[in-house]
Amino acid sequence: MLCGNKKLAMTSATPGKTQVVNHFLINRSWYLVDLPGYGYARMSKSGRQRLGQMIRSYISLSPDLVMLFVLIDSRHDIGKTDMDFLIELGESRIPFSIIFTKADKNGATARDAQIEKNKQKILEYWEELPPVFVSSAMNGMGKEEILDYIESVLHQLDETETTDENDK
Repeated sequence: MLCGNKKLAMTSATPGKTQVVNHFLINRSWYLVDLPGYGYARMSKSGRQRLGQMIRSYISLSPDLVMLFVLIDSRHDIGKTDMDFLIELGESRIPFSIIFTKADKNGATARDAQIEKNKQKILEYWEELPPVFVSSAMNGMGKEEILDYIESVLHQLDETETTDENDK
């Protein structure tokens, strides 16, 4: 959805199909990295543990990670797995944002109420929310806001790198 190319990354109605880390070079200057999902994969417990370890290793060991987008289904209550993951990211000081996905699946009132409920649940553990976006791959909702945010993060990174170079 973000790249405007439905054939770029394969998706499935069955959670857990992506089991590798996919790197997509964007504008020959930065990578969008698609990690496997961690919560609803229909696989054995050992398979989920292996996938979870792969995700955590990538996140914690990647020296170039600038921002992690945590995708959470906007139709459901935030689950224990999601909350545990968000808490782990915070404790590890991993910069992240939340994207509530599938925003087209419920009516606006139900969607907004569910997202607000999930935000309040997160605020039980956090003093303030990280950046939050609402998106739909089907109708493009949130695309521009997410891309604008990515651009601002990359701009801040460029400014930081320029400042660091000038300080040498």
